[in-house]
Amino acid sequence: MAIQAKSIFVNLPVKDLNKTKEFFSKVGFEFNPQFSNELAACMVISDTIFAMLLVEDHYKSFTKKEIADTTNSSEAIIALSVDSREKVDEIVNNALAAGGKPSKEPQDHGFMYGWSFEDIDGHLWELFFMDSHAQ
Repeated sequence: MAIQAKSIFVNLPVKDLNKTKEFFSKVGFEFNPQFSNELAACMVISDTIFAMLLVEDHYKSFTKKEIADTTNSSEAIIALSVDSREKVDEIVNNALAAGGKPSKEPQDHGFMYGWSFEDIDGHLWELFFMDSHAQ
């Protein structure tokens, strides 16, 4: 039987929790205070998708590995599908205006459109829209 997870919590280390929360608030995300404190913030991406933004020292308590230096390497690309090309542009433009960095230029493949940014902690986020009606 295939695994059928009910939700996902992506854990990301952050340098300054307050600055990171401020950044993602400007992008348009909200936080669940029930799962947030001075060490972690639960960013709501959807009803079943969350990013746990963990202060680096707290993050280290979950692993024996070193935290990736996101100025030189990538540990993951968080890719999120959205409802329209306009939503892709809105989210990425909000991120860039809030202090994020461009990651890649917009990619238009006809049936799929995507654009990406780097958050203030160096994590890579890709937003994309797939048109199921495109030929």
